[in-house]
Amino acid sequence: MSNQSKPVYLKLRDMIAAAIIDGRYKEGEMLPSVRALAAEQGANPLTVAKAYQQFQNDDLVEVQRGVGMYVAKGAAAVLRKREREAFLKEEWPEIRERMERLDITPAELLTDA
Repeated sequence: MSNQSKPVYLKLRDMIAAAIIDGRYKEGEMLPSVRALAAEQGANPLTVAKAYQQFQNDDLVEVQRGVGMYVAKGAAAVLRKREREAFLKEEWPEIRERMERLDITPAELLTDA
């Protein structure tokens, strides 16, 4: 599914997952509130809540009622593993096929020119 055809909550989920993997939201650190992230992204708070719900369902965040959501221990490793598997299964075959069609070798990708 191309990024443009993805529902907004999935785009938000992917953005948050990338921030956790990259360490912008570290384990044990509080995530922005639903309202704050909605305002920052120009999204509906219900859409942000739906994205956050995915992380709760997967035990990647810990909720402290009345306080906020925190990145769970091990969340970055779990997300990185999932992203890696999805890349190798869904994106890489298409990239490899395109490289073959264009006669691009892996070595060419590693050179500066």
